[in-house]
Amino acid sequence: MKEKISIFTALTFIFLLNIMGHNPSYAAKKETGDDIEIKSRWEIDGKYAVRWDIKEDIPHYDHIEMSGEQVSVVYYYGVNEDKSFSMKRTVIWPMLRTVPNDTHASLTVSFDTNFLSGVTVNGENLKEENVEYIKFDGILHTKSSYSNAKVEVTKCYFPSPTRAAVCEEYTITNTGDKPVTVFIPTVRNVTETNPDAGTEGSYTLIASTTNLTDREYSVLPGESITFGASIQGIENPQVELPVNVTKEKLERETFVNTICGELIVDSPNEILNTMFGLSKIRGAESIFRTRGGLMQSPGGEAYYAAIWCNDQAEYINPFFPFLGYDKGNESAINSFLHFAKHINPEFNYIPWSIIAEGYDTFGKFDRGDAAMLAYGASRYALAMGDIQIAETLMPLIKWSLEYCRRKINKDGVVASTADELELRFPAGEANLCTSSLYYDALRSAAWLIEAMDKEYTSGNTDTTNENFDVNHHMTEASSLRAQADTLKKNIENYFGATMEGYKTYRYFKGNDVLRSWICIPLVMDIFDRKEGTVKALLSPILWSENGVYTEAGTDVFWDRATLYALRGIFAAGYPEEATKHLAAYSRHRLLGDHIPYPVEAWPEGNQRHLSTENALYCRIFTEGILGFRPTGFNTFTLRPQLPKEWDYFTIRNIHACSDRPYDIFVKRTGKHISITIRMNGKNILSYKTSMGKTINVCLNNNHKKKK
Repeated sequence: MKEKISIFTALTFIFLLNIMGHNPSYAAKKETGDDIEIKSRWEIDGKYAVRWDIKEDIPHYDHIEMSGEQVSVVYYYGVNEDKSFSMKRTVIWPMLRTVPNDTHASLTVSFDTNFLSGVTVNGENLKEENVEYIKFDGILHTKSSYSNAKVEVTKCYFPSPTRAAVCEEYTITNTGDKPVTVFIPTVRNVTETNPDAGTEGSYTLIASTTNLTDREYSVLPGESITFGASIQGIENPQVELPVNVTKEKLERETFVNTICGELIVDSPNEILNTMFGLSKIRGAESIFRTRGGLMQSPGGEAYYAAIWCNDQAEYINPFFPFLGYDKGNESAINSFLHFAKHINPEFNYIPWSIIAEGYDTFGKFDRGDAAMLAYGASRYALAMGDIQIAETLMPLIKWSLEYCRRKINKDGVVASTADELELRFPAGEANLCTSSLYYDALRSAAWLIEAMDKEYTSGNTDTTNENFDVNHHMTEASSLRAQADTLKKNIENYFGATMEGYKTYRYFKGNDVLRSWICIPLVMDIFDRKEGTVKALLSPILWSENGVYTEAGTDVFWDRATLYALRGIFAAGYPEEATKHLAAYSRHRLLGDHIPYPVEAWPEGNQRHLSTENALYCRIFTEGILGFRPTGFNTFTLRPQLPKEWDYFTIRNIHACSDRPYDIFVKRTGKHISITIRMNGKNILSYKTSMGKTINVCLNNNHKKKK
């Protein structure tokens, strides 16, 4: 039996999504008089889980993305007006490449197969479905009853962690007081794609139940039967292998539990704790096993088997050492090395992205990508605490720093054609973001050089370097710091401005409208204009229920700017304001009408759940609230920022700058705060300090990473 498929999700379904809860103009109404409080559709249901109990606020539709090593899927789901469940799946196979083999050449197919359509109970098809709830905990669950049968049906939707398949599990429970007969028919829809549309010819797509023959069961009261289904893609001449849905579900649950068990945030706000946990899942799951190695990719039905200087190098790679996720760290190193292949003696700009599993590149002009690479690679190398990784990444870091130095204009700031928004909004000849990233990269690179020197002189490394010269390297670190100091002054002189009455920054020369990226200096520890910048960011001119507008006077928003802004506001020493707005934003994203992750943008992309924004969300906690900054292979600084209503803040199982995980406990003690660092269940360091004061930490453990 053939099933008709289309490469793109049905336009009519997307139209419904746009009008039923995803367009911000249809956002949930405010719950209180507080101008940032958002009404919740969902509620927290246990640790790292949210649940929507279906009431009268229907119809409502949403979409969520999940990924595995060889597949990604966007579930377009919802509840219709008659309380029946609606499901359409857009399945993306990043390694089944299409023609032309460009950025967007992942085989993408929409499926609306209903694996329950032929199921009967006592000879009758299930009718008049009534959805009781929908739940998400890394797997999408639903529970329904039916008017004509005393059964409940639970459905589970999830991607295979390692195979090119998405899986579904159906459990039918007899809720009556008499046995029922349940008939499960075999479903098998096979499609061969157009051979001219694939780089490897035709691909075979199979939507089928796991039972290969029709089956009939007698189910006693209170008992259940379960069957599975999958949608898999096969590249010829591969053969079809059976999909064990039970095994795949266990592996998905194991992955979720593993990620949620590392880098655990514990704060007095349950919404923040929950969203942090789920955000780790989305960031860590979107790693694809390509021909070019492991590649963490944004997703969103558009960006797979590819890497970017901003999404990977700048946003998520510096986060993976904190999480301690091996596949994440492998993907990070792999991404940096892919970009390193494009450094050149002429100092021509590096492409924005490595696409098509590493076989091609894309990038029409300089977006400040070298600054992104230098920033991300130097922070990553410090946090990993591994001399071999540092040596491997140092050529890319030094080339990127030198590229930026050569781009410094007559006013002492870094020129670039655009920023990461790629001319969607004007960026002038030199923008605030690129220079700020370069400033931070100079500082991190100086620390990195000193950390490497310490390794060479301490005898803690097997690496030998006949040309090693301590004095030269220390002079180099001092030179980088001097460049950073000069650049900081030039940033103030060139970008510093009064905008809309706020003492903040213009984004580029000639810019006279407030922009969201004025937050960037705060994230990079430039606080010269922190008061005016914070006020501008949180003013009605820029702030909305969806965070900061990209530019004042528009309704366009990109969550990445909001996440940077919140991190920067914490870092600048405004924990009350930051916590208030972080809590409202998190409630909106976690429990509102489009859940449970940060999104990319609106109106572009229909608020896709791109993966790397989730790392930016998590970095609000590690780098904003905790104020964690790597300064060596086993050293870092902390500058905690707790709001007055919080008596404590804890992050457990941190892996950065250490070969063993450790916990950091921050507790309010009167006018002071105490900081305790615990490893292997024992307190190893403790401090008493004031809020917002920087402390230096050195972990005296073997900080060479185990291979």
